[in-house]
Amino acid sequence: MTVAYTYDRPDLPALAELEGILGSLTEELAAWRRRSLKAEAELKEAQASGGVVAGTELKESRQRVIELETENQSLRQRIDGAKERLRVLAARLAFLEQHGGGTAA
Repeated sequence: MTVAYTYDRPDLPALAELEGILGSLTEELAAWRRRSLKAEAELKEAQASGGVVAGTELKESRQRVIELETENQSLRQRIDGAKERLRVLAARLAFLEQHGGGTAA
């Protein structure tokens, strides 16, 4: 009679969660980059026309700035939350590595 023992690494769930968080952060950074490139293009276009924006365009631009600032604040809060989750995951992973007897690597 043989007894088979399968070892399940205790750090795999933490690593999977970390991968998910990093994927989300990557997507958010890509979205930020797209928005910043668009804003830079709009700024260059405004500068090319002498930096003068018409009345309705000025109102729309101001509203857009307010919306972007609100969105930026929300995204910063999400990133801060993700950073905290990453810190907790790193601490958990370090604990698992220290107490796993070196078998988790």
